[in-house]
Amino acid sequence: MSDANESQVQVAEEAEGATQSACLMAPPSGPETISFRFSGEEFTVSGFERTLPTPSNAAERSQLVKAGLAADGASLDEDAWHAVARAIIAPEAAAAQLRSSKGQASALIEEHVEGATLRSLHTRVWLTELFPGHQPRTSQGALPEEDPEVHGDVDEHGRPYARVIYRYRDRKHLHAHLAQTIEQTRHANPTPYDRSILARRITRAVIAHPCRLEFADGSECIDVLAVRDGITRLTSAWALLTEGEAPYADDIAVTALEVLSAERPQRRGAAEKALSQRMALGRQEALNGFLAEFQRGVNEAQPTDRSVRLGQTLVVPAQVTVGVHRHGSAGLSAKEVFDDAVRSILASIHVEFRHWEAAAQNVEVGTRAISRVRIPGLPQNNLLDGIIGLALGRRKPVELPDVFHDDSVPGTPLWRAVYLVHFLTRPDVFEQVKGFAKDIKGTSKMKTSGYAELLGPVIDLPWRGYKAGTLQQARNAWANGGALTKGVLSDWRPVPTADFTELVKQALNGNNSARQTLTVAGGVALITDKLITRNVGSAVGKTVPFRANTDQIIAGLADSEEGLWTLAFAARAFDAERECLNSFTNTQLLARNTATMYSIPAVDITAEDKIRKDAGGVAPEPLDQWRVVTVSNPDKARDAENDRNQQNENDASELPVSDQLAAERRTLRQAVADARQAVRKLMSLADTPEARATTVHPFGSPDELDRIINEVRKLAGEILVHPQVADREEEDEEQEEGEGINDVE
Repeated sequence: MSDANESQVQVAEEAEGATQSACLMAPPSGPETISFRFSGEEFTVSGFERTLPTPSNAAERSQLVKAGLAADGASLDEDAWHAVARAIIAPEAAAAQLRSSKGQASALIEEHVEGATLRSLHTRVWLTELFPGHQPRTSQGALPEEDPEVHGDVDEHGRPYARVIYRYRDRKHLHAHLAQTIEQTRHANPTPYDRSILARRITRAVIAHPCRLEFADGSECIDVLAVRDGITRLTSAWALLTEGEAPYADDIAVTALEVLSAERPQRRGAAEKALSQRMALGRQEALNGFLAEFQRGVNEAQPTDRSVRLGQTLVVPAQVTVGVHRHGSAGLSAKEVFDDAVRSILASIHVEFRHWEAAAQNVEVGTRAISRVRIPGLPQNNLLDGIIGLALGRRKPVELPDVFHDDSVPGTPLWRAVYLVHFLTRPDVFEQVKGFAKDIKGTSKMKTSGYAELLGPVIDLPWRGYKAGTLQQARNAWANGGALTKGVLSDWRPVPTADFTELVKQALNGNNSARQTLTVAGGVALITDKLITRNVGSAVGKTVPFRANTDQIIAGLADSEEGLWTLAFAARAFDAERECLNSFTNTQLLARNTATMYSIPAVDITAEDKIRKDAGGVAPEPLDQWRVVTVSNPDKARDAENDRNQQNENDASELPVSDQLAAERRTLRQAVADARQAVRKLMSLADTPEARATTVHPFGSPDELDRIINEVRKLAGEILVHPQVADREEEDEEQEEGEGINDVE
């Protein structure tokens, strides 16, 4: 927004501001401590003030813009400075921070990170001007709205601006993504800051910087202030301004977006204003409305509920980054350096100290480390950029043939995983990424399993939503070593093929590249579909025959013919957009539409098609975790089974009969409870609108229902005819008869 455009609305704004000033300039009575009811409980609000600052006018904002453009330590253009000036409550005070005598440093805060120095204003801003920026805590999940493309920005001399560009498809995408960010941030925090903010306001400064919102459909860009740290605090502030004591996340998003997406209509006959300016004026009008509401409720001894909420939320302390200096030794390009520097600050907060969830940390650390990879002798805008683009999600799996300039490479999510794992395990890349990751995490050591844990959320990017039911187990398995076997870390190249089973013969004939291609593809598929899980002792004897790390199981599969066929079948069956039947127990499948699922067969190397058949001899027998682990090391599985059988015999002979009876009773009670739960789930499913719209009988047919009832009766009969039970019933009947005689007498 230029000075000329700013001055066009100065008169209108100052007229509006005059009304506000009249009611807001009453002499303050000083901070108060008042009693307040929140969620049905009474608590104390401290530091409440009956006045709020007056909104700045165009002239005051222009002072800051001019000072910013002239400041040595700042690096923003005029539009970005107008976004900063709009947000800051006292722009003239901020302008003073920027001014300095010749040869003296300004009052800007400096933070030094690898590759850059950031300079920031410490100030107060209006809540209504703060847009939620990129949120790492939500980026690791599978959400319907894709994150915008994130780009850096440079001036005409190629020097970095202290600004990022978010590129959305269109304004609908912007609106939906902002709503999603607010909702998911709320969901990610079971104990929000609402009560704390109401009691003491937002006390810790949010971290923000200018951001340009661009649109792929050609719509006008919008210059705003984006918050990178403190989105949870913003969400809680908007929650306090949303109706209801405990508003839902989507209601909070609606309240925030009514303000953030507000736009003043273009007046007929007036000079046309840019979209960014119309939206800024729309937010200004919303702020004026809030200030008027606040003032109406503070004239009595006890301020109104609404005034207290507004007074505690509208003013937000902020550290606004306005300058960036790229170090000469920086390995990143000028366009990448600012966003990486901001992410470095966030990592120092949420990876080293106030931790994000493990998956969010891994996404942040992994993507930043991968983006720093440099291979000497290779220019930018080449294969390296393409691979990094695949890893970061900027390029889709369908682009694999273009990235590698090889039309034989299938453009699928699983082949994306194969090529990424191969690239990220080459010695030079492996050491670079591991070194960068250690620097970002602030640690001196990282095992291969820790490296694999970073790769998990990078690999699962294309199928997170479709396979949400197994996502956490898969990420746990990556943290246990993933598919990073010693063979995968060795020298090999992916062997593209349309059918993974074609690689088995090549692998058996000594082709190591074919073997490792199957290792990665099949290993990723088995991990993703929960047929290989992390090493957990409680699973032994139940779902697996013995304990082993994920990478050890996959390595074992790659060492035998049956294991190679298992890997090949898992990779061939894998579908990134569907769930796998093998992933779930029978009880879990009751709540799922199995018609859309695929199945992985077990292996029989004596069969012509190598597929094991069930008892009927026709249908494939599904693969399960027990079989996978057994095939990875048959000798160890056999020894473990022998040990269990021997232990069971010893336990049975050593236990007193009372303990044996107690153990069997527990088993029976659990079986009865499982049966009851299965009935409840079946009947609940039968009562859904989808099921009721069909003629499908919940038990298959009346005959099958009768069969089940008869089986239950037989079971009850077996219990009732036992001599001890029968004797007990006879005693009970005699007792009842005796009680009846006594009653008559």
